[in-house]
Amino acid sequence: MRLKLLAIILAAFVAGGGLALALRSSDMTTQTGSAAIGGAFSLIDQDGRRVSDKTYAGRYLLVFFGFTHCPDICPAGLQVMGAALDQLGAKADGLVPLFVTVDPARDTPEVMKAYVSAFHPRLVGLTGSQAEVDAMVRAYRVYAKRVDDLGSADGYTMDHSGFIYLMDTAGHYVTHFRHSASPEEIASRIAPML
Repeated sequence: MRLKLLAIILAAFVAGGGLALALRSSDMTTQTGSAAIGGAFSLIDQDGRRVSDKTYAGRYLLVFFGFTHCPDICPAGLQVMGAALDQLGAKADGLVPLFVTVDPARDTPEVMKAYVSAFHPRLVGLTGSQAEVDAMVRAYRVYAKRVDDLGSADGYTMDHSGFIYLMDTAGHYVTHFRHSASPEEIASRIAPML
């Protein structure tokens, strides 16, 4: 008897549109908040100057983490960033492209300067103490880990994620791109903001 009563109530609910209403109201949820990516940092640029997030306030940032001994992801990502800057032309003046090392033991300011200049004259290379770099890596939620590599001259390499982050003029996360994104994709997504 109870089963029959439950079936009748359910049929009335569905016939009355209750189920449709319940389904529609679940589609009306909204998301709020923003990604917890980015934050304050203090590092050394390729010219040996101390810079921080405040140095770049008021400008968009394109931020990529890697290291100069990287065999594939970093060169690909930096080539894409450089080509996107070229496509943006004068609009790129409102954008600072940063390459942040995850290997500060080897990536001194001098090493960073030689490396980033090979990809684009506007690229800024950032390094610092291990603690300073680790703090920025954590703030940007980047994966980076030292891995033993007996085939390497220094006996190790760095495993790391390959995202390029776009941060707004207040230092807040806007979006990210894969290191393999096309320069056209990056330029077309950034251009309307600049």
